[in-house]
Amino acid sequence: MFRRCLLVALLAQFVVMPASAQEKLADPPITLRIGYLKGTTALTLAKAHGALEKALEPRGVRVSWAGPFAASAPAVEALNAGAVDLVGGSSTSYITSRAGGVKLVMFAYQPQTEGNEGIVVRADSPLNGVADLKGRTVAVNRGGTGEYLLVRALEKAGVPLETVNRAYLPPADSSVALNSGHVDAWATWDPFLSVAIEKRNARFLANGTEAGSENAVAFFISEDFLTAHRNVVRTFYEVLKAENDWAREHRLEAGQIWTKELGLPEEVAARLGQNNTNPIGPVTTQAREHIEHIADWYVKYQIIPKRPDIANYVTDITSER
Repeated sequence: MFRRCLLVALLAQFVVMPASAQEKLADPPITLRIGYLKGTTALTLAKAHGALEKALEPRGVRVSWAGPFAASAPAVEALNAGAVDLVGGSSTSYITSRAGGVKLVMFAYQPQTEGNEGIVVRADSPLNGVADLKGRTVAVNRGGTGEYLLVRALEKAGVPLETVNRAYLPPADSSVALNSGHVDAWATWDPFLSVAIEKRNARFLANGTEAGSENAVAFFISEDFLTAHRNVVRTFYEVLKAENDWAREHRLEAGQIWTKELGLPEEVAARLGQNNTNPIGPVTTQAREHIEHIADWYVKYQIIPKRPDIANYVTDITSER
């Protein structure tokens, strides 16, 4: 009889337990695995400040960091393989990733400035304009910001694409190739761009605006993680936005954090802070249409074979759905 009464009492305790407590016991711990790039982004600032851990861990979400990755492509490969849940990159790398069938959803969008991407040459180069690239070799990253910048610049200058050679190299190899004279120019972005100008004796042949760029920094989440944990992604976005707001008010301090976190010379801090603090926002209808426009342009110039589904792989994370 005693054992029966004890069992009834225990069952009664469980029945009256608050629903929220039952859910907490039932749900396994959540881990957000972030593949971060060596980049001048609000994510790098959040990592340095520990802001994501402060915001997410009290809610039962563990933050795990993988990287740093030198560019978006290897980070996206890790996401596609299921090794990470979230990565950053450019709107151009997003388009090539979607064209390759990667199920990643863009949820944050930050237009580039004219000074944080462009085509550079050595300071002593005889080249003075994009038209001078005819018959020359330019280092780019395949399908990403570099190739996009080069093709846009050639299109704007009326230079036939087939008259300029593309050397497909990662950023570190591109820097060496430019310095050694193995390539004539390099289409790149920050922080590599600022280091090349401040410390590697390079100069602009064309900045982002002069090249006709419509690129943006963006952040992507795996489709499965977004479906399961939309509120976690929304909190991540809110932290990202707060870091971006802080950086726009403290440009030099932001630049100093980027140089420290990325192991860069202190001399580039001011340039980084000036060129990498455009406002971050959600992926609005206007932003989606802009991305689709670039995707159509990629198809036109045969960088990708056909336009991928963009509309179903972007989201306004500030909305409920």
